[in-house]
Amino acid sequence: MGSLLLAVIYLIFISLGLPDSLLGSGWPKMQMVFGVPSSYAGYVSMTISFMTIISALLSPKFIKRFHTKWIVIFSVFLTILGLLGFSISGQYAMLFLFAVPYGLGAGAIDASVNHYVANNYSGSVMNFLHCFYGVGAVISPSIMAMALKYARWNEGYRWTAFVQMGILLICIFSLPLWKKKESESAEDEIKNSAGIRETIKAPGVILTLIAFFAYCSGEATCFLWTPSFFAGTRTGMSDQLIASFGSLIFGGLMLGRLISGFISNRLGDRLLIRIGIVVEMFGIALVFIPSPGYLIAAIGFVVIGTGMGPVYPAIQHMAPTNFGKRYSAAVIGLQMASAYVGSTFMPMVFGLLQQEIGIGIMPIYLLIFAVMNIGFLELTYKVIKKV
Repeated sequence: MGSLLLAVIYLIFISLGLPDSLLGSGWPKMQMVFGVPSSYAGYVSMTISFMTIISALLSPKFIKRFHTKWIVIFSVFLTILGLLGFSISGQYAMLFLFAVPYGLGAGAIDASVNHYVANNYSGSVMNFLHCFYGVGAVISPSIMAMALKYARWNEGYRWTAFVQMGILLICIFSLPLWKKKESESAEDEIKNSAGIRETIKAPGVILTLIAFFAYCSGEATCFLWTPSFFAGTRTGMSDQLIASFGSLIFGGLMLGRLISGFISNRLGDRLLIRIGIVVEMFGIALVFIPSPGYLIAAIGFVVIGTGMGPVYPAIQHMAPTNFGKRYSAAVIGLQMASAYVGSTFMPMVFGLLQQEIGIGIMPIYLLIFAVMNIGFLELTYKVIKKV
């Protein structure tokens, strides 16, 4: 029963990854259809992320009141509404309406399942969990590429919604697998968990929030702008090929988390993060290399994703260890919120910058956030050590 539940939890994270790469993959074509500047993708992405921030900040209250399984069921349903809404959008403005359930659902799934796994499973399971997020995020650019080849961009969203419906049905059928009642100690920990205001004052929390902001700023910029980077710096490529580049960063993330799943219990979260950011910087260096073709840059984005892979799950998994179980739900909720602040604003900021300077500045932009990420995490460790 425990193995079946873990398989369902992994499937839930596939569903979390499915919607995240669609906008970046479809945007070069969507931009043309809607007749808007390329930077307008940032506003849609910002709206989705803003709604995710709201649900992440509310997640400690949700976790206190509802079992994780019910949060998951309702949240997947919300993402289906958002995907179907995007599929029927005939005007750019309509995207903002359906970005609301799109983002609310994602944030609630992310925070609640991360909290559940961080408190009940090992670092290895956490890395495998986020590896399956990468599986979902790799699948959807391929769905969008097929839609662009055989139908329209709208079908990419509709077909992804159908996949989500199948996952929702599996989640509903799996409800008996979840524990009907938590142990008394687990119930007490949840009921007595600290709130947002108390948690944010704990030593090291703000520093780790800045580090998480930096990580997700770089990650979200890659999610949204990688296909556009190739469209703007290379010539002679089809719409389908450009859309498929959206899977590069997600493929790298999946690979990095798969590898980390096998070694995380031996190396520990902190060393994994340090190794990952070094690999990420090497990938950024590859993207810097000027080349007439797209192969070196494509490899570079895969390497960037591979390096990023262990960072997100390791930071989440460290929350109970670094700050204690009493603070873990609120810390994870705050980390999610800070992550989505980065996801909300930084891709939009990059969109404005690339419109003025050129999309070739993307590697420099990513390097800034990689340095911030490792710098503030190392400061966090020093502050925690003194407490």
